[in-house]
Amino acid sequence: MQLANIDLCQLFVSKTNMRHADTSPDVSDILPTVKARGVIVPLIVRPGDDEGRPDMFGIIAGARRFHAASLAMQESGEADPLPCAIMEPGDDAAALEASLIENIARLDPDEVSQWETFTRLIQKEGRGVEQIAQTFGLTDLYVRRILALGNLLPRVRALYRDGEINVASIRHLTLATKAQQKAWLALFDSDDDYCPTGPQLKSWLFGGASISTRHALFPLDTYKGKVIADLFGEDGVFADTDQFWRAQNKAIAAKRDALLSDGWADVDVMEPGQYFHSWEHERTPKDKGGKVFISITHQGEVELHEGYLSGKEAKKARSAAAKADASDADKQAAQAAKPETTGPLQTYIDLYRHAAARAVLADHPATAFRLMVAHAITGSCLWSVRVERQTARNDAIAESIETSAAEARFDEKRRAVLALLGFSAEEPTVAGGNGESDGTATVFARLLALPDADVFAVAAIVMGETMEVGSAVVEAVGNYLGVEMAQLWTPDQAFFDLIRDRQVANAMLREIGGKKVADGNVAEKVKTQKAIIRDHLTGENQRPKVEGWVPKWLHFPATSYTARPFPTLGKWKAVQRHFRKVPQPFEIEQPDAYAIAAE
Repeated sequence: MQLANIDLCQLFVSKTNMRHADTSPDVSDILPTVKARGVIVPLIVRPGDDEGRPDMFGIIAGARRFHAASLAMQESGEADPLPCAIMEPGDDAAALEASLIENIARLDPDEVSQWETFTRLIQKEGRGVEQIAQTFGLTDLYVRRILALGNLLPRVRALYRDGEINVASIRHLTLATKAQQKAWLALFDSDDDYCPTGPQLKSWLFGGASISTRHALFPLDTYKGKVIADLFGEDGVFADTDQFWRAQNKAIAAKRDALLSDGWADVDVMEPGQYFHSWEHERTPKDKGGKVFISITHQGEVELHEGYLSGKEAKKARSAAAKADASDADKQAAQAAKPETTGPLQTYIDLYRHAAARAVLADHPATAFRLMVAHAITGSCLWSVRVERQTARNDAIAESIETSAAEARFDEKRRAVLALLGFSAEEPTVAGGNGESDGTATVFARLLALPDADVFAVAAIVMGETMEVGSAVVEAVGNYLGVEMAQLWTPDQAFFDLIRDRQVANAMLREIGGKKVADGNVAEKVKTQKAIIRDHLTGENQRPKVEGWVPKWLHFPATSYTARPFPTLGKWKAVQRHFRKVPQPFEIEQPDAYAIAAE
């Protein structure tokens, strides 16, 4: 470069100068100094103008000093030549860089001006992002952020330059398609419609909560959907949230399985959007039955809360610890956990197991007779004598039991026995212990006239009606006779309405649809998981149909889905040892009463 003093009349602001504009820049901050001492720092100029005049010089950097000197000349009528550094002719790229370097150092220009300059350097001079960043001492990310403004419609950029769109909004708009930008501008121009800005704009663009790639638990290279780059957030946004949640749920399920393998008593995957309130829980270590809670936000962020019990669970654990042997830690943890089934669901299970057990018991009169004798010897809370009323907790459960295959089968045989005794089909088989001797004598006389097979049939029905719901007797009968619930129970609405535990629902889904399906929906709402289970049972929505499924709770013997207490399982375990060496079920000739009913 050469240094020279050049008259004002020979200078003009070059179009390559980022300060080039139709309006003069604000020079109020430097005008007093220029009036008092003149221009001290040389301008950077390049010889020649659009008409090729060699005596003219275009200002590459220093436009504000030039305008300040021009104003000073207008006031005083005199002007000294301005000190200038003259660049070599024809170097447009160097001129642009010089202009931007000086202006960035002296007065930060708006981002749109930087974008215009960066764009000219790339399109006209072949500069790369890395070269621009090195030239101006910027990061590659900063340059890319500025270049992202090129995704905007010209009017959007103009509104941003004029200050009518804030920074947060403009950064979200760089992720929008041209159609989305046009739709947003229509809202911006409307006097009646709401125009989203800031975080609301991001939600509007992505149709709800946008999910950042930094929240993914899975490797991003395994994600098959599209990721939209968010240069301003330094990460990306998942374009296909459905694919994200499928991959995220599998990763959450794997995390849950790992925690359980690591020895945690339980892992509770919370519903997305449900907050974990630490003040409602107590810190409990792993060896004391502590659980892990996995909270998930609607934005896909996952957080682990290790070593907690709810206040209620912790209170039960302390109570159990005070009564139990200190070495029996596993037993304490089981006592502290909430039951696997709710009260209404346990009632549903007990009633169905009772109905199925007595339906099969009616086919084995010899067994029923021996059970009746056992009742007579040991007593029973029902043997006053009283009929088991099968009390349900709500109308849905009552209707489900009354219309079930098990009840229909038992009622058919009950009516046959009533006919055998000469009673109306609408009368109860067991009168309820009225103690009327003439009635007893009448029944006794009729029984004396019947063969043993028919007497056994009567005994089986009476025993079925006086067998206590939810008792260990039901478990003993059902397991001894090998009751097949698939023949006596079908999934109904009442059953699914009672499933409200996410861990149980996911375990059922794994049992029916497989681990892949269950893991892919581990964080879904219970309602969603139950819908998938029903699709598998009916074969709808392209789900493979599963035939003859019976939940673990209803099998004989029963098993559970979690490590939490399950009353039915405990009742069978209490009496199981007594049935290890008993003979096979007694069989007698088919009673005449059943043959008559079949006809």
